[in-house]
Amino acid sequence: MSSRLARSEAAVRLRSRIDHPEAILLSLLLAGLAALGWVESPLWLAVAIGLQLVIGGLGGVAIIGPIRPELGFARYATLAVAAVTVTLLGRMLVGVAGLPMALPAAILLWGVLRLEMRAGRTGTPGILLDPLALVGIVFAGTAGLSWLLPRDAWPPIVLLVAVVVAVPALRSAEGRGRSGVQAVGQALLHVVAVAQTTTAVALLDLPGVVGAAVVALAFHAWGGAAEALDRGASGRSVAVEFGSLAVLGVAVALLLHLR
Repeated sequence: MSSRLARSEAAVRLRSRIDHPEAILLSLLLAGLAALGWVESPLWLAVAIGLQLVIGGLGGVAIIGPIRPELGFARYATLAVAAVTVTLLGRMLVGVAGLPMALPAAILLWGVLRLEMRAGRTGTPGILLDPLALVGIVFAGTAGLSWLLPRDAWPPIVLLVAVVVAVPALRSAEGRGRSGVQAVGQALLHVVAVAQTTTAVALLDLPGVVGAAVVALAFHAWGGAAEALDRGASGRSVAVEFGSLAVLGVAVALLLHLR
């Protein structure tokens, strides 16, 4: 009897230490849908993505909490988009043999949700992890789409990558303190810059993962340049610092293309 009471008390203490258990359940559910998309036909892949958008969007709103205009609105869609990109990347990398990877996928999605929950508590985005999470979402989505679609179908790839990047771009603008029309305008420019890079990558016929890395680098460079300008850096220094990243990406792409 005493052992049962001890186990019961330990279970209660463990549950009390788990912050927002519903976030864990939501992450596991989205990871399960991702695993379904990894192994089933394209029809079920589309069904899994649709369910992720609905469940991730509604679940994110319920868990993150009330809308705070100063923090923006894109943070409510970040989890759903992250789940979709995990599904696309996982279909390329793991397949049936990688079903055990569903648990690490759930941990990653839980991490994305935790970042947004933390932003709601503190009122400010993270310094390092938030931008890295957005870059990871862009990379995963671009790599998965490049593998899923034929290489010669570059207009559809560019359009779909632009759709995927739209939420991270808006989240990036809102993370810099922009809101309303300013945030939307900066996000549109961000999407256009990434779409141009995606077009170049598609025309150069780079391997999917390499091309996705170049696109993610472009997303990071544009966001970093905008943030530096917001903080008062000179246009010349921003052009030199972040332009060098773009030149490096182009040089790598051309070398790979020539090989």
